[in-house]
Amino acid sequence: MKTSKHGVAPALLALSITAACASLPLHAAEIRGASAKNVIPGQYIVKFREDRIQAAGLLANASTMAMDMNRRYGARVEHTINHVFKGAVMVMDLAAAQRLANDPDVEYVEADQVMSIIATQNNPTWGLDRIDQTNLPLSGTYTYPGSSGVHAYIVDTGIRASHNEFSGRMGNGYDAIGDGNGTNDCQGHGTHVAGTVGGTTYGVAKNVTLHAVRVLGCNGSGSNSGVIAGMDWVAANAIKPAVANMSLGGGASQATDDAVARMTNAGITVVVAAGNDNSNACNYSPARAPSAITVGSTTSSDARSSFSNYGSCVDIYAPGSSILSAGISSNTATATLSGTSMASPHVAGAAALYLAQNPNASASSTTSALVNNASSNKISGIPSGVNKLLNTTFLNGGTTPPPPPPPPPPPSGSSETEPNNSTSAANPISDGVTMSGNMGSSSDNDYYKLTLPAGGTLSVTLTPNSSSDYDLYVYNSNGSLIGRSERGTGQVDTVTVTNTGSSAFTRYIRVKYYSGGTGSSNGTYTVRATW
Repeated sequence: MKTSKHGVAPALLALSITAACASLPLHAAEIRGASAKNVIPGQYIVKFREDRIQAAGLLANASTMAMDMNRRYGARVEHTINHVFKGAVMVMDLAAAQRLANDPDVEYVEADQVMSIIATQNNPTWGLDRIDQTNLPLSGTYTYPGSSGVHAYIVDTGIRASHNEFSGRMGNGYDAIGDGNGTNDCQGHGTHVAGTVGGTTYGVAKNVTLHAVRVLGCNGSGSNSGVIAGMDWVAANAIKPAVANMSLGGGASQATDDAVARMTNAGITVVVAAGNDNSNACNYSPARAPSAITVGSTTSSDARSSFSNYGSCVDIYAPGSSILSAGISSNTATATLSGTSMASPHVAGAAALYLAQNPNASASSTTSALVNNASSNKISGIPSGVNKLLNTTFLNGGTTPPPPPPPPPPPSGSSETEPNNSTSAANPISDGVTMSGNMGSSSDNDYYKLTLPAGGTLSVTLTPNSSSDYDLYVYNSNGSLIGRSERGTGQVDTVTVTNTGSSAFTRYIRVKYYSGGTGSSNGTYTVRATW
């Protein structure tokens, strides 16, 4: 976060925001995700504005801010969130939630939702055999390097720690359910996933230390807030190098996406399942989180699994149909499951192999290594998005992979056209196109516009030059602010918003100068939008 902003007194901060947005009407209170299918009645995730917390001297702990909200709005505090963002889970009625959403100390209020596993029962093991070769037919072997020293956090239903697959390699864990089972798996999903990540027989990375982060109960479901609580624990306690696997999903959730972003910024590689709805992964969280590695599922014949989500939010595919791994009925039990839940841990295991060889690698470089070394155009039946199949052959022998190739030049016509410093002069931006622009002066604003279809999810990424700090805002067709990201110098800003209406609407993207370089040489940035 920008330390220079936090020193501004609240009155001056409000004045500066008002001046910057003078041409835009004030936005009404919004409860994000209120119309989602699986809302938990009366329970809300509240994200505080970190600049306001710091100004009040409360940066290290959000508890005081949460208790202040309790006094002012009668909201019961279930628990606070301190590491993936500053916030709290609160129970209150809708009227109180709407009042709280208008509080200047609050960034947003989101209705809590049900989160659940994404696997289906089916029938044997072939996934490990497939990922260490480029082409079919299967070779009948799996060649792999070591993975000692890497820690894998399984954010799921828990793990049967006594299973023979995990002997001597279980680390500490966390339980967000509180039903007396601790981190023990009473459902089976998490144990199966852990077996694929790091089981002695069924695992991709057979030497990792496994940590059970139990956020889903015996019925395979939980809440967004419970998942975020688990992510908060991982962010605070992860031993690096670390990878987190999240084979779970639910409706679009800004709070979940924000938590994923903070985990990856903390140096934890996050791998998530694309979802089993045979639809666009960009409509689900955490699948749509830009900083995660989102994984679709394939069959043993290199076809997209019929259930697997797809689209621009999917980064890579991996085996996910009929995967054999550890079960929970005994310490030697096995189970065969299908789902993107089974594909994701193949990639998480591969990330662990890469991190064992490159322990200081960032989350983004780990993602690039896996995606750039995947087998291209091997998968049939992908309606849209990438055609990349996990391939670990570049890791065998313990050598560092070559650096990724330079990005292709931007498509023709993808540079901003000035003047574009207002919504009326906004440049059109196309789905998946990276626009190049520059901040011409310290007072510059660049606007872009697009039409977001009904039910569509817009993800916008702003990448400044390494010595500059520019901010990212998204507005609706009326000019009301619906999303923002204000990170530090050289850091990437990301905003994700969903059109929950029944009609297509215009959305405006604003890039605003905060500090650093200006002009065509020193003020450069790129902005990319997908939906």
